Amino acid sequence: MSNNTQGQGRFQRAMRGDGTVTDEMVAAVRPPGLSPPVAHPFIYEINTWAWLESISVEENAQIDLGSVPKRHWDEIAALGFDSVWLMGVWRRSPAGIRIALENPALRSDFQAALPDWRAEDVVGSPYCVRDYVVDDRLGGPAGLSAAREELAVRGVRLILDFVPNHVAPDHPWTTGTPELFVQGTAADRDLDPASFVEVGGRVLANGRDPYFPAWPDVVQLNAFDPALRAAAVETVRSIADQCDGVRCDMAMLVMNDIFARTWGSRVGPAPGSEYWPVVISAVRESHPGFAFIAEAYWDLEWSLMQQGFDYCYDKRLYDRLLGGSADEVRLHLLAEPAYQNALVRFVENHDEPRAASAFTAGRQEAAAVTALTQTGARLIHHGQLLGWRVRLPVFLGRFPAEPADDQLAAFYRRLLAAVADPTFRDGRWQLCERSGWPGDNSFENLVAWSWDGATRWLIVVNLSDAPATGHVRAPWPDLRGHRWQLTDPTREISFDRAGNDLSDGLFVRLEAWQWHLLRLDRSPERGNND
Repeated sequence: MSNNTQGQGRFQRAMRGDGTVTDEMVAAVRPPGLSPPVAHPFIYEINTWAWLESISVEENAQIDLGSVPKRHWDEIAALGFDSVWLMGVWRRSPAGIRIALENPALRSDFQAALPDWRAEDVVGSPYCVRDYVVDDRLGGPAGLSAAREELAVRGVRLILDFVPNHVAPDHPWTTGTPELFVQGTAADRDLDPASFVEVGGRVLANGRDPYFPAWPDVVQLNAFDPALRAAAVETVRSIADQCDGVRCDMAMLVMNDIFARTWGSRVGPAPGSEYWPVVISAVRESHPGFAFIAEAYWDLEWSLMQQGFDYCYDKRLYDRLLGGSADEVRLHLLAEPAYQNALVRFVENHDEPRAASAFTAGRQEAAAVTALTQTGARLIHHGQLLGWRVRLPVFLGRFPAEPADDQLAAFYRRLLAAVADPTFRDGRWQLCERSGWPGDNSFENLVAWSWDGATRWLIVVNLSDAPATGHVRAPWPDLRGHRWQLTDPTREISFDRAGNDLSDGLFVRLEAWQWHLLRLDRSPERGNND
């Protein structure tokens, strides 16, 4: 692609002889229009196939990534997103589609989500990759290049997928280089046909994780094989030519200890190096500044961060917001800043139920305020802002018709307008102390934190189904001796308080699942400021 070729040339000219990565080198491969990345980005996940289908219906024309009307890119940029994750752009697998259509459980899922579904709606799983080439029906490589340019001129980065653990059974590697896969035998296939498949005359293992049955539509790559790791490096480099970052599906599955536990003697002893440091360091030699995001579970986030990931999913916060207590949330937020700053916060994504259906009434908004004002990356899923309730199986290429929840949509508009403040991207986050009175422990249901940057923000959320009262201490000594205007743009309220009261402990009373998202501004001086 022309932009990337020019960028790689600038990169080569900027490279220092000792191999050091400099700021000039990073800038050389940055698409025109993009500023340096923010520390705490907002990411918008789009189900690419279904999104383009909905635009095609709206436009009464076949729309691909290269022909998306500009107003759609404008709308995304206007919402304040720093990156767009176009989920599922790679070539889908005909073999995977056939397997999906023959699966009764999947057909039931299709029926529940899309009652009028037809066979042509089953476009295949985006995680059953036929090849890392943009699917022709989405506009091919040229369409993606055009989409990236549209985003870049609006200051928005592009994130794409990489699936390290497996590929589709009709991926070119299965016949061209079958030694890259976990091998099986004819006896394995006969004894356990749900876990092994014959491809091109060889028996290969189906992809899996250590806790669940094999996935029938994918075949398992051998993460211990040096040749596979080399192929993965080249694959991710080719992806990096086309975007600014990659979301790595089930990233923990190729960690040495996890992979050894899953496959045992079939793959032999673990190599001396881990998979991800090999891949990430090699890719960043040619693409400095390229972002790596891990879908991660099982408390392996810190380990993956140590292996080179910029951000890892924060499933623990999600689970605690969904069904835990305020104290559990607060304890989670006590972790070290280096860990907190590299987590991806969310209340829904394509793997989880829609927030509007998963969270009880009122709790969704409190959870969204909590998740989207934390440090680290913040992820919002297409349809979340409208209150969609149907989780679309990733195999389907068409959304069901769903009405928007106008009240919830208005809430998200106000919330996104508030967090558009640059402080939420490059400021300093800090957990705040709160306290109560003897005989009243309801303050324990309050969780509070602050942001300090070009502006200051104090956020307090009642994460319970009962009223909560307490004092919250703002962490800034220089508030003393002045009066401050506290404004919550999500609730359109404003009040004046003395700085001493803020430092000693702001009195807060919040009803169930309510919050204060307060911007602090100096009030005009008038008389006694205490």
